[in-house]
Formats: sequence, structure tokens, C-alpha cells
Amino acid sequence: MEAIITLVVILGFILVALLGSSVRILREYERGVIFRLGRLVTLKEPGLALLIPVVDRMVRVDLRIVTLNVPAQDIITRDNVPVRVTAVAYFRVMDANHAIVEVENFLAATTQIAQTSLRAVLGKAELDTLLSERERLNEDLQKVIDQQTEPWGVKVSVVEIKDVEIPGSMQRAIARQAEAERERRAKVINAEGEFQASAQLANAADVMSRNPTALQLRYLQTLVEIGGTSKSSVVIPLPLDVMQPLLNQLNGHAAAQPGNPSVHEADEEQNRQHDQDSEQRPPDEDTADLAGVADTQPRDGDGGGDEH
Repeated sequence: MEAIITLVVILGFILVALLGSSVRILREYERGVIFRLGRLVTLKEPGLALLIPVVDRMVRVDLRIVTLNVPAQDIITRDNVPVRVTAVAYFRVMDANHAIVEVENFLAATTQIAQTSLRAVLGKAELDTLLSERERLNEDLQKVIDQQTEPWGVKVSVVEIKDVEIPGSMQRAIARQAEAERERRAKVINAEGEFQASAQLANAADVMSRNPTALQLRYLQTLVEIGGTSKSSVVIPLPLDVMQPLLNQLNGHAAAQPGNPSVHEADEEQNRQHDQDSEQRPPDEDTADLAGVADTQPRDGDGGGDEH
């Protein structure tokens, strides 16, 4: 009797174990690929899945999006610049049957495909393109990787380049290039500003030349603007056309004064010139001059004879 009870208990445990192995529960994001005696039978949906003990075998497949960090890859760009690139890829399983049957490990396979595609695509681009056109390169990477993983039932939705590491010498060269470009732009903007300012100044000069009073008003306005600051020294320039009449009047007044040194100097120079001429004249000319003077004087006898 005891042996029968023991046998029943053992059979009960075996039955419970078999029932436990034949019942599976799948979550909403999971799918079950059923193999019966090694052959693919069907795909189980979320919920309760019943299996035939010992005969059926189920493989769970996660349909959620997987974040794949692509390891850093050393790449030589098209212009022979060594760079180190890291990227991230997002993919999910679209067909669970293909993901299990077509490839041994779809996660490892997708990782290797992402690495090789990253080196192949970025190796065809130049450094400037790699730094400035990442969106286009990301699209190219996504298309290349997705094309290769599509037969496995894996959909690669997004591929993003995370970081591009370049050598220090190349960083300094890029910095110098950017600095030179900034200086060129600054000089061009400065030249354009000076050109526009000169054009406006020329227009203003044309307007002011029609009315000289406008120039005087502008001059006074400038003095008012300069005088607004408390600590400033103002130098007032006067135009020559304003000062010329005053200078002429001052010169004429100075020449009219008797004690003017310039008048005395002129008289002395004239006397000195006359003395030099007198010294150079011959004696005969002096005697002739004196005789001529004597002849011109009236005689007493001649005057008396006329009176008689």
C-alpha cells in the first residue's frame, strides 16, 4: 500500500513538472518562436502559450528597440587624416522567425555590420565633410546597415555619429584656419562699412555744399556734442575764409603805425641803397651837377642892368 502511494506521488510530481514545462507566458513586447521536433511550427503571440512537453521548444524574441553603442573605430578619411569615430544605432526585430532562423545571433551580427559600415562609409568622406555634413552621413549609414540586416528581420531606424576625435596637430591647424576666416570676414565687413559710410558722407557733403549755413550748424552741433562730457579738451578749428578778412585788417593797421619796426627797416634799407649809389657815381658827374645848379641861380649884375 505504501509503495502504491509513493508511486502515485512520484507520478503526480512528474505530471506537474510536465504541465509546468508545457505552459509559457509571453509579455506584450515578446514573441515566441515554436520548434516542434526541430522544425519551425508557428509564432506565439503575447499571453498564455501551451507546448507539448518534450516535443516543443520555444525561443523568446524581444521586439523592443535596442540601443547599440558602436565601439570606437580608427578611420582614415579620404584626405588621409586619421580620426577616431564613435556612433550609436537603434534597431528592432520586425520578423521574429527570420531573426531566429536566418542568423545565429542577430545582436552580434548587427554590431559587426555597424562597425564595418561605419569604417566603409566614413572612409570615403573628407574631414570637412565628416565635421560639417553629419546628417547626410548618418542617413547613408542607416541605409547601408539596414540594407544588410533586412534579410534577418531586423530594422535599423537611426544611426548617429556620436564623436569624432582628431589629432591635436590637426585641431590646431583647424583653429588657425577658422581664425583666419574670421579675420577675413571682419576685414570684409569693415571695408563694406567704410564704403557705405563714405557714400553717405559724399551725399551729405553735396547737400551741405548747396547751403554753407548747414556746414556751420553742423560744426556747432559737433561742438555741443563734444562739450557734453565733463572732462574734455576742445580744440576749435576756424576756416581760412572766415579768418582771412581779419588777418588782412590786422596787417594793414600794423603797417600804418609810425613805430612799426617793419616801416623803419624799409626806410633804412632805402637810405643805404641811395648812399651806395652816390659812392659809385664818378666825380665829373658831381661837378657837372654842381655847375648846373650854379647856372640856374640868378646873377646880381644881370638883374641890376635890366633895372637901369
